This record gives sequence, structure tokens and C-alpha cells, in this order.
Amino acid sequence: MIMKAILKPVLMMAASAALISCGSSESAPVTPADALLDRLETLVEQDKIMYGHQDDLMYGHTWKLEDDATDFSQSDVYAVSGRYPAVYGMDLGGIEVGWSHNLDKNDFDNMRASAVAHHERGGIVTFSWHPRNPLTGGDSWAVTSDQVVASILPGGEKHEYFMTWLSNAADFMESIKTADGQAVPLVWRPWHEHTGSWFWWGQNLCTTEQYKALWQMTYDYMVKDRGLTNLVWAYSPGAGGLDAALFEERYPGDEIVDMVGFDCYQYGDNASYVSDMKAALDITGKFAKDHGKLMAVTETGYEGIKDAKWWTSVLYEAVKDYPVSYVLTWRNACDQPTHFYAPYPEHESAEDFKAFVALEDIMFL
Repeated sequence: MIMKAILKPVLMMAASAALISCGSSESAPVTPADALLDRLETLVEQDKIMYGHQDDLMYGHTWKLEDDATDFSQSDVYAVSGRYPAVYGMDLGGIEVGWSHNLDKNDFDNMRASAVAHHERGGIVTFSWHPRNPLTGGDSWAVTSDQVVASILPGGEKHEYFMTWLSNAADFMESIKTADGQAVPLVWRPWHEHTGSWFWWGQNLCTTEQYKALWQMTYDYMVKDRGLTNLVWAYSPGAGGLDAALFEERYPGDEIVDMVGFDCYQYGDNASYVSDMKAALDITGKFAKDHGKLMAVTETGYEGIKDAKWWTSVLYEAVKDYPVSYVLTWRNACDQPTHFYAPYPEHESAEDFKAFVALEDIMFL
């Protein structure tokens, strides 16, 4: 088990090495991404685990934000606990093809404004991306061809087309700024759950070399070509069948990854979930320690939360002994009554969630 105390010296050494390599503060201004990484490292050193919730300010179990909103105070998590999640997740799916709303029907203007609002509350914003399939025209789950990644790499038939997709994604993330023009730092998590084969960039749909090249191309375009300085890059396999070799097999490299994590959901009993989480945390924690990276549980949850004590007796039990920067539970769909991963005021786990919020090492806003 990678206990909390073990990773702290590694992160401190990594931060020191970064400062030494960058030279003086005069020659290397601190970027928004640098500032966010420093904050995340400090919280880990303080034994704090931030709680996150996907689409928390966009909709909830029985409500949805109107387009062109200006008030981003509504939240199922806040309605239950009087606190906002420390981490707010959203997804860019649809931005690549110019949609006004993402794949979950969220207005992109609302997403931009709510990201700024959450940042100004003191929170952290993270984006995943479920882009459509640039070769077949389907969605992220269109996996009938194993040539999609090959087609968008340099020399591929869809390369130039896909570069317009990267441009649209970069435009949006670059546009997330405060009123005085300061870029909001973002945890950016592209090409996630690649260890499965349910997305067109997954394990059986491209080679290891192609997957790494996709990551490198994405990084080079956004950082080197576009000059974005507000992105913290997160690598997050799926936890199913995960072992150390599989975790590392398609790792893009220390130079272009800032944080490592994994996605792990509960589908069976509590004991199996806790066991799966701890196994994934052991693998990810050792890798993070060896590579001087932060660690997060980038997606998790139990659909419908069918245990009134799940928060304190299951989720907390799984993560409490690990140096995790944040744990993000998935979304509360307003159009699917059983598809929710955080409580709403009438839910049976609401009281236990309040106890979870009150824990000293779990961080909310």
C-alpha cells in the first residue's frame, strides 16, 4: 500500500527539481498550471483529499440550468450539505464539431462562465473529452474501426480535419478567463480509459505507439503551437483489469504528464469495490511515487448510491489512507432518474454525505 506519508517527500523533491531547472522566478514566470500544481501538492502534503462532482453546477437530479445563465449557485451537493465540491468536472464532447451544447446538452457558454465562477469560489475545474469519431462520424463509443487513431496522426487521411478539432478545444479552454483576463487553470484529462476498448482510442483500437503519438500530438499542439499555460495534464486509465504493466504500457511520458489517476466505479458489492479501489490506488500510487506525479481518483461512484452509509463506510474507507489529491464522483442526470452519483436532499444517503463533508481530511468549499 502506498500510504500518504510516502508520496510527500517525492512531490517535494519534484517541486524543488522543477524550481532548480527553471532557474529564478524572473526568468521563468509561474504559469496558471504551475500555480495549480503547487496548490495540489500543498493539499496532499496537508493530508487533504478534495471531493469533486461532474457537472455539479449544470444540472441535478430534478433541475437543469437554463441557457445563458448568470447565476451558478444551484447544486445538489450544496443543497444537501451547504458546501460546494472542491473540484468541478465537465466534458468538452461536441466542442470539436462546433456544437453550442456538449454531449450532455450543457450550454458551452454556461460551462465557460461556471468554470470561472467555481474558480473564483476557490475551486478547481477539470475537463474530460468525449470527442466524436473523426473517421466514421459516430460518437466516442463508435468502435467499428481500428484505424481511427491512425487516420488522425500526421500523414493520416483525417489529420488536417482533426487538427481543427484540437483547435476548437484549445480555443474553448483558452477562453476560460476571469473578468480581468487571467486564465483559469484546468486539469485536462484527454484520451481517458484507454485500457478498455469502448472508445475509439482504446486498447484494441490502436497500437501503443499510436496512442502515445496521439497524446504527444495533442500536447504539442496545445502547449507548443497554441501556447496554453493553464493546463495540468492528467493520464487516467480505467481500473478494470488494471495491473502495473497495463498502467505503464501506454503512459505518454513524464515530460507531458503532470498527474496520474484512474476511473473506477462500483458495480457489485461494497467489499469488491473497496478492494478494486485499493488495488488501483496501490498501482497508481507506486507509479506516482516512482515518477514524482500527483495522484487522483479521476472518476468514481455508485450509480443510485444504494447504501445509506456509502460515503463514510465505503468511499472514505477506500481512499482515506492514500495521498489522493481529489476524488470525483460522476454526474446527477436530470433526465435519468436512477443515474446519479451524489445525493440530493431527499436521498437516503444525504445524512451520511453530511458526515462525509464534516471529515477533517475531506475538502469542500
